[in-house]
Amino acid sequence: MTRQALTRLCSGALMAATLTGCLASTQQEVEMGQQYAAQINQQLPIVRDAEVNRYINVLGDSIAKLADDRSLQWEFFVVDAPEINAFAVPGGFVYVNRGLIERAANLSELAGVLGHEIGHVTERHSVKQMRDMERANIGVTLACILTSVCNNQAAGALINVAGTATFARFSREDEAEADAVGIRHVVRAGISPQGIPSMFRRLMAERERSPSSLEGFFATHPLEEARIAATEAQIAQIDPAILRTLATDTQGFQAFKRRVRSLPPSPQRTQATR
Repeated sequence: MTRQALTRLCSGALMAATLTGCLASTQQEVEMGQQYAAQINQQLPIVRDAEVNRYINVLGDSIAKLADDRSLQWEFFVVDAPEINAFAVPGGFVYVNRGLIERAANLSELAGVLGHEIGHVTERHSVKQMRDMERANIGVTLACILTSVCNNQAAGALINVAGTATFARFSREDEAEADAVGIRHVVRAGISPQGIPSMFRRLMAERERSPSSLEGFFATHPLEEARIAATEAQIAQIDPAILRTLATDTQGFQAFKRRVRSLPPSPQRTQATR
């Protein structure tokens, strides 16, 4: 990532910091998200395959439209990166890495990730974090953590500014809330919430085998056994008769996953220039 690109991202984040001196209105949140999305989409390798984009947006909309009553124009993107990660920015823009999709065993696991990220938007977590932190470079942090493209000292310093203990504390609180509302979101969409703790266990097992492959995910999504237990306890409170009616997997998801795997290899990560 060039200095010019970093400057563009920082400029958008400075605008966000201005808007979030008090909690932004929905209109401001959408405008902020549109600016971030435009910048992020310039900097990250977004999958342009029509079938992949159609599926992720249909699935995402099936959850999001039942989760929020603000008439947000939700957009879902697949990032062509092998790392396991996902994030959302204000206003209804959700990103999920190709690497995460390829690891998901079934529909419920991917839907759980989307439900969780949608929860961050509906609960306005990123807007609240921006208000409560002085994070003039949160946009840079998102782009850098997601794909590890920012590997020079200047970019590292920017990440350190935004990635303070305050950010981690808010992240843990918000992750728990996003888990809880994510479960409700996917159930309302007719999808099994079991994919949420199932995906968590899958990621923890992979971290034990290859810690570096999930470094970015765990930096922004703190995950412990207690968090898994909390989601399982919430699911246990749902009527078993209802759970039996919910979809765990579909042929459509498996076809989507095959489509993603058939794409050309993800682009090599580029060295950032000073």
